[in-house]
Amino acid sequence: MAAVEEKQAAGITYLHRAGQGDSVVLLHGIGSNASSFSPVIDLLPAELDVIAWNTPGYENSVPLDPRWPTEDDYAARLLAFLDALQLNWVTLVGHSLGSLIGARFAKAHPDRVARLIIASAATGYRVEAGTILPAKAAKRLEDRELLGTREFACHRAPNLVFEPELNPELVGKVRDAMARIRRRGYTQATKMLASGRLEDSLRGVSAPTHFIIGVNDNVTPEIQTFKAANARAEAGGFEPEIVRIKRAGHAVHQQKPQEFTAHIARFMGIGAKHEGGTGDV
Repeated sequence: MAAVEEKQAAGITYLHRAGQGDSVVLLHGIGSNASSFSPVIDLLPAELDVIAWNTPGYENSVPLDPRWPTEDDYAARLLAFLDALQLNWVTLVGHSLGSLIGARFAKAHPDRVARLIIASAATGYRVEAGTILPAKAAKRLEDRELLGTREFACHRAPNLVFEPELNPELVGKVRDAMARIRRRGYTQATKMLASGRLEDSLRGVSAPTHFIIGVNDNVTPEIQTFKAANARAEAGGFEPEIVRIKRAGHAVHQQKPQEFTAHIARFMGIGAKHEGGTGDV
């Protein structure tokens, strides 16, 4: 299997494991970075060409220009990124905040998306861009400023993991990634989350769409995924599938990578490198 390399294209830094088969693009969540997908990259079938981007403003990816960017701004940067890599037909996997970006891209560019996979769906708060942040979004930014990035990460990381006291190593990985977030990138992402409208995007998606839930997710409750799946069903053409993975929190791809990866491979019609449990479908 090819080694995972750190690369850069179109102002985006990313992890790449080269393969001769279909391309899979992984979009991380608001408090993370591309490395959160490392277990998934390792477990995906060797023939796949796997890319995990660092969202604009994260790690060494160039931030977006607007003070309050929207899903369209992130989707436009994703388009420029894929164009630079000459990737014209991809499977998009969006985790949490990445679900908003992936869905908006799939709506805007149906000719580029083979399928859309959404995990731990973040549906957005649906406020108008440039207005007042909702209380939860504002508190994110306030806590980060008051606590500092490291303490902020220590405070929030355990909530992303099911039974954090029994999974200290995973909590540490989530914490360390969160401690690397940059102020501008995180502020922009929080504002996009505030004005995000996942359900609106999904009503315009034509690609086959699948959803993955960590049953014990305290951050993005199951009801958000059910509403998102219903919105996708309204678009017609493909009945969305929801997979529930037991004993997994918000960071489902890190807590249960074998099951998570097995489902991605199944959605793509191929065998996973390692077959985990099938979860609760």
